[in-house]
Amino acid sequence: MSAHFVEVQGLAKRYPAKGGAELTVFDQANFSIENGEFVCIIGHSGCGKSSILNILAGLDSASSGAVVVNGGVIMNGKEISGPSLERGVIFQNYSLLPWRTALGNIVFAVKARWPQWSKAQVLEHSMKYLELVGLKGAEQRKPAQLSGGMRQRVSIARAFATQPQLLLMDEPFGALDALTRGMIQEELVKIWEDTHQTVFMITHDVDEAILLSDRILLMTNGPQARIAESVAINIPRPRKRTEIIHHPHYYKIRNHLVDFLVNRSKELSGSSAGISSQAVTDARPKLVDPAMA
Repeated sequence: MSAHFVEVQGLAKRYPAKGGAELTVFDQANFSIENGEFVCIIGHSGCGKSSILNILAGLDSASSGAVVVNGGVIMNGKEISGPSLERGVIFQNYSLLPWRTALGNIVFAVKARWPQWSKAQVLEHSMKYLELVGLKGAEQRKPAQLSGGMRQRVSIARAFATQPQLLLMDEPFGALDALTRGMIQEELVKIWEDTHQTVFMITHDVDEAILLSDRILLMTNGPQARIAESVAINIPRPRKRTEIIHHPHYYKIRNHLVDFLVNRSKELSGSSAGISSQAVTDARPKLVDPAMA
């Protein structure tokens, strides 16, 4: 059994290419997530972040070869082989049922999670999470009657209400304006601090990652991308957007992340082609604490 809550070993994703060749999106992804940890992953488009998340969610499968030999994806000692209510997913496009109300979307998920619950239990539990995201009074509105930010709040409430062991988020705030995005980020911080659910989140926003996460995984450029570093965010919680920018470690961490994305992600991606397969198999992302530099 894995010593970690979630452990990813030698994960790779390949697609057929012209001439019978294969395109390797990412290769030998090795990382772990501890119980109750909030982990963000950052990298340029095309490096395979969403593919990793979809594999963790059971919505996609890893390529054969090293992934099968090394055990693939393990969660609580069990191999992930398909979608499960133990894993919740928040997508960028909300994915709400348009014919159901805001409350109805949450009720639908809660009923599926706990079919033995009474109607009163389901409603009480669903309303609790709708109120947590600040939507009390909007429970009878359908998605078409809600703003983009309100729809995403419903999506977040629905995911947290089912209390999944692992919550997966694929750029959940990417389509929102800056003001709405900031408000929902703070709502997410409050909910996570209350529930301490294990979270794996994709983002392109460096500041968002610093605000939310305990660690940030940095991916090199694709194709043949890999996870190069695991950056510790040693800024105390609770965190607020308006306050963390004044913490002495904030800009050291931010500059480290930006330097990786602008300069080193491309350099490391190019150099990885010369590493032997055995060396890549044994590699683990380097844990970095920029504040100690």
